Amino acid sequence: MADTDHFDGRKFFNPGTSGDKTLGEVVRWITSGGRKKWPLRIENKGRPQPATRLQATEAAATFIGHSSFLLQLPGLNILADPVFSERASPVSWAGPVRVRPPGLAFQDLPAIQMVFVSHNHYDHMDLRTLDKLRQTFDPLFVTPVENGRTLRSKGITKIIELDWWQSHRVKGGITLTLTPAQHFSSRSLCDRNRALWGGFFVATDQMKIYFAGDSGYAEHFIEIEKRLGRPDLALLPIGAYEPRWFMQANHMNPEEAVRAHLELGARQSIGMHFGTFQLTHEGIDEPVEALKSSLAACKVKPEHFRVLECGETLLVKSREA
Repeated sequence: MADTDHFDGRKFFNPGTSGDKTLGEVVRWITSGGRKKWPLRIENKGRPQPATRLQATEAAATFIGHSSFLLQLPGLNILADPVFSERASPVSWAGPVRVRPPGLAFQDLPAIQMVFVSHNHYDHMDLRTLDKLRQTFDPLFVTPVENGRTLRSKGITKIIELDWWQSHRVKGGITLTLTPAQHFSSRSLCDRNRALWGGFFVATDQMKIYFAGDSGYAEHFIEIEKRLGRPDLALLPIGAYEPRWFMQANHMNPEEAVRAHLELGARQSIGMHFGTFQLTHEGIDEPVEALKSSLAACKVKPEHFRVLECGETLLVKSREA
């Protein structure tokens, strides 16, 4: 692809900032201590109720865990960053293990027509799950540019790859747009930033949904609102943010997520990227508690930025409704 403001001909990058860390900084993070202890297993409280029929002014979001959601619009079921494996890892015997089972079992999924894959990190691109989805539903996979070759390695060929701000229109008058995110990519020591990362903006005539993927806080939230409008529903990461000196460029904390919610002008936001895989130092409940404090400090009503139980389904109505 041609050089752009986020591609130098070899690698992708974040305009205006760099989240790259030196080997010394990585070693300092690993050896710094302060990692809170998480429980080994937590049972889900949510009772998923995927929609069977939706009006044009309605959408439903079911929280599967971490950043995985079932998003439903009339006539279209989307899985966003689906991870059903026990570990967010290249191997089944090591790496971050899930402490909560998927909030919606794979066998209970409705027919899936589309899958979003925001980037290639193992807690977002789970090839075992994606291959199973291909075999079961044969959906369309939508992902940022240069991620297609990884998907094709599992026999997935029904792929749309998009660059930032590129759109793709699907049947039913639905437009998908890949939005910027401030993050990075890698699946090994040798492929850092060789594939793009991003979020997804879904627009119908009466409903707008924004799935942020994984991102640090940056001005792209303001630009998304300017270019694409205010979402009726925004799914925003609130976890994996400590220690701040190491994580800030790539992961928002709850305070920054509330700022993003306000800059997007979202009618309803849902927190994600927390409470399933321990990736960083904060305790399992800290993102939720910090979100409550941040909402109060910014005078945002708690019902406007919610945290769902793993397995809970939320019905959202558009502004037009």
